[in-house]
Amino acid sequence: MLLLLAISGQAGAQPAENEGRHLGVASCAGGNCHGAVERLKGSSVEQNEYLTWSHRDKHSKAYSVLLEERSLRIARNLGLPDAKTSELCLNCHADNVPQNRRGPTFQITDGVGCEACHGGAEKWLGEHISGASHQRNLERGMYPTNQPAERAVKCLSCHFGVENDANKFVTHRIMGAGHPYMGFELDTYTAAQPAHFKVDETYVKRKGPVNDVQVWALGQAVGLVKHMDALMDPQHGPKGVFPELVLFDCQSCHHAMTQLRWEPRSSTRLPPGSVDINDAYGVMLRVIAARVAPEAGKSLSQHLLALHHATTEGWAAVQREAGAVRKAAEDLMPALASHNFTRDDMKALMEGVIAVAPSGDDAAYSGAAQVTMGLSSIVAAMKSLEFVTADQAKAMNNAMNPLYDAVAHDEVYQPAAFVSALQQFKKTVPQ
Repeated sequence: MLLLLAISGQAGAQPAENEGRHLGVASCAGGNCHGAVERLKGSSVEQNEYLTWSHRDKHSKAYSVLLEERSLRIARNLGLPDAKTSELCLNCHADNVPQNRRGPTFQITDGVGCEACHGGAEKWLGEHISGASHQRNLERGMYPTNQPAERAVKCLSCHFGVENDANKFVTHRIMGAGHPYMGFELDTYTAAQPAHFKVDETYVKRKGPVNDVQVWALGQAVGLVKHMDALMDPQHGPKGVFPELVLFDCQSCHHAMTQLRWEPRSSTRLPPGSVDINDAYGVMLRVIAARVAPEAGKSLSQHLLALHHATTEGWAAVQREAGAVRKAAEDLMPALASHNFTRDDMKALMEGVIAVAPSGDDAAYSGAAQVTMGLSSIVAAMKSLEFVTADQAKAMNNAMNPLYDAVAHDEVYQPAAFVSALQQFKKTVPQ
């Protein structure tokens, strides 16, 4: 918890990684380490983490994706010779550390392997193998992925980008060249990775309890902070006519004219035809803050509204208001980190998330996706903490399926189908 609170003042910055060499996935894959078929007696972890990663986790295929025809076409569109050697692609599709930090068994073709997330193992691997405590591993330089805010920063460094690094940021140009839509929500993506850890008694003893709603809440706060950092970065300001358009909501522009999507959003009060800043994290965080820290939530809502209106004034105004939104989000993090989310909290949050969509706030795809993933996190937390009966959990899980279907593909997303599925889910919320 202390680590989490300590970074609240620098939530958008990538924490410094230790300077140790990256030894490669092979250094973790031994049968007595993380490559075991069965858990050894007395082990505090499953020990099948390497098998989970290599057989089920898309991160292990991140490099091989660069060899596919779509990646070659994107590279050509960007004027690159290929994707597999381009720093722009490798920085997120592999553990692309400098040559002098690559150990003898390191392979760039491993994709996003262990050390891409946990940090270079050279300084901590020896003690880690000997059974050192988690705290000792952290002291030796292992990255604290168990801390939600720290994990959010690490994940978003690729699933959004590093705002001041032109070779590690998914721009509108890259999207225009054919790169898929970049969406992210910390708790859902952790579960879908799939998680190569099990939150059991030994995990809680070593690293502390896990609450999916808290992970979701902190992920929203860090996501909003990073989005605001990108808006404030000078290199994303207007060059010619347009600023960096990836920071805006895609479907403000990209939708069929036969869809009735040109009406104003009630929450922004901007006129029809406005290009909206992507504020999906902000909408979710506003709901969370209303429950956890109402006064701070009001401040966040006011600054979000001012940010939208700043787009009608000029880029300097956008940067000014982005700074205010960032501070409001950052100020919320200690409250989110320390809050004990109860059953009543979760029920209220679920109702709040449901309420924002039919009002028009989240008819856009980016918002609908965040609503769906947020509800999924709350359902998971209520189930794991036994805040609902087995029948209630089953009903909610079944009702989530049409929501997942509605947001499965951004290019064919239909707001009416999403809202209909949401109304059906609402009927399953425990009273």
